[in-house]
Amino acid sequence: MDVFSRTFLPAAAEAGVAMQIASRHMPVFRRCVGSGDATILVARCGRPERPMAGEYLLLLTHRRLVVTQQTRVLHRLRLYLNTELRELSDVTWSPDPRRHSVELAATAIDGVRERFFIRTRRPTQVWQLDAVLNRAFKIRVRAARERLVATVGDAVPAAARPATFRPVVVR
Repeated sequence: MDVFSRTFLPAAAEAGVAMQIASRHMPVFRRCVGSGDATILVARCGRPERPMAGEYLLLLTHRRLVVTQQTRVLHRLRLYLNTELRELSDVTWSPDPRRHSVELAATAIDGVRERFFIRTRRPTQVWQLDAVLNRAFKIRVRAARERLVATVGDAVPAAARPATFRPVVVR
């Protein structure tokens, strides 16, 4: 069993996704994600601007975000979004423990703003989901900043840097 298979099924079970649904979506995910890429998150979600469009299943790995859609009437599966995390920009999420949900938004490489509404079963899962998204996207932003500083040089002017404390010695 490869890394993807070992991590996908437990993540789907933790999210409360039925094994039948996870198994149905797995071939689509497998085509998009490498066998050595570990699953961080699997979640059922919807689109706030298109509530009647069907049901979506979101997969987040260390490198990719993949979303599949199942139509309401014929229950057909189709790949909705398949992108590397580094190709996403302006990624935001807002946890709402009162509604047991997190709204995730990101701009894809084609400039389209994608929004997903993820419902959880318990309020504690909202904060777990928030922590997972924080780890996945903040690390990516930090690595991009480090690459930028390494290629461009120190982009922060000396006047904008915090002053360092130097003790004054009185003689």
